[in-house]
Amino acid sequence: MNWTIALVCVALIPAAVSAQRKPAPAKPAAAKGGFFTTPLTLDQMKNKQAVVQTSAGTIVIQLLPEAAPNHVGYFMKLAQEGGYAGTTFHRAVLRGIVQGGDPLSKDPAKKALYGTGGLGVLKPEGAAQGNPEKHTRGAVSAVLQPGKPDSAGAQFFLCVSDQPALDAQFTVFGRMVEGLDVAQKISEMPADAEGRLNDRVEIVSVTIRDTPPPEPIPFETDTAAQLARWRAVLETSMGPITLEFMPEKAPEHVRNFLRLAKTGVYDGTAFHRVVPGFVIQAGAMTSRSAPPSEKQRTHIKTSIAPEFNDTLHIKGIVSMARGDDPSSASTSFFICTGPAPSLDNKYTVFGKVVDGLPVVEAIEQAPRNGEEPVTRVEIKSVRLEERP
Repeated sequence: MNWTIALVCVALIPAAVSAQRKPAPAKPAAAKGGFFTTPLTLDQMKNKQAVVQTSAGTIVIQLLPEAAPNHVGYFMKLAQEGGYAGTTFHRAVLRGIVQGGDPLSKDPAKKALYGTGGLGVLKPEGAAQGNPEKHTRGAVSAVLQPGKPDSAGAQFFLCVSDQPALDAQFTVFGRMVEGLDVAQKISEMPADAEGRLNDRVEIVSVTIRDTPPPEPIPFETDTAAQLARWRAVLETSMGPITLEFMPEKAPEHVRNFLRLAKTGVYDGTAFHRVVPGFVIQAGAMTSRSAPPSEKQRTHIKTSIAPEFNDTLHIKGIVSMARGDDPSSASTSFFICTGPAPSLDNKYTVFGKVVDGLPVVEAIEQAPRNGEEPVTRVEIKSVRLEERP
């Protein structure tokens, strides 16, 4: 029987989803001589990441030895021995989970047995043992045989979405810090009725490395004078629009925009709202052609304190969109296409168009369905340039 996890409504619960009878797999050697206990200390396992190179892209897992030391130790052991090289992600639930790591999956001729190998090695280190980690989006957890809590081993699954029903049953031992988009892409690949992927998605290698130091946050310590040196060129599907900024009026809004531009957050967003004679609006994450990456998400603030100022909302002014809460600005911004006195001192002006007003006017006049352009007007990229 194939050991995996199956989708019920929107939550995942442990189950044997295949009714097809299959030969019983051989017991792993570790099960004969007792369960695996890592010889590594917590200090030896702390601050470690697993870089999983796959045929679909790279996934980086932050290992959590404080939560599940034996699971982490066993994963590291297999990785360092090359045990995962050549295995596959063999099973998936659409935008739910992705399962892999079965040593039997190295052999394409054994596809009928994928999901049955490499188990029975580890005792549970889950919630009942004090593990506080939840099966939220990005969690990496150990596969079990149904009804057998002592059956974890080489196989693991990646949570592409929150799976709270699994919290009390499976052991989380890592978290994806890069490559969640890769895991989601794998979960969306064609599969049969039991979730077996039609195409082979191979794990090329798993490398253990020290967790790299955090990258400096762009523009975090720049002064207003330093921020003022920058221009942003919005490369849109209708032509370029160049912005200059007013950090002397709204330093944190300028800092936020430059950071989002520098990290590519605005790339692939669209002008999703057009009101002739008023504004064209862009930058909403809901308009993005693909979700932002994990790194990009770390730069997205959901609450920016207002910096209302005396700059009037006239044609060419760039200001920050927000909800009812004055502190709810995040990524969405607008360019005024005419005087908008109703917005003065209520929305934060932080820049202006210095080149490309004809492009702004062309976007304003594009055919619309209500307030949305009929043909998508995309911000392909945002290029930062130092002012002459």
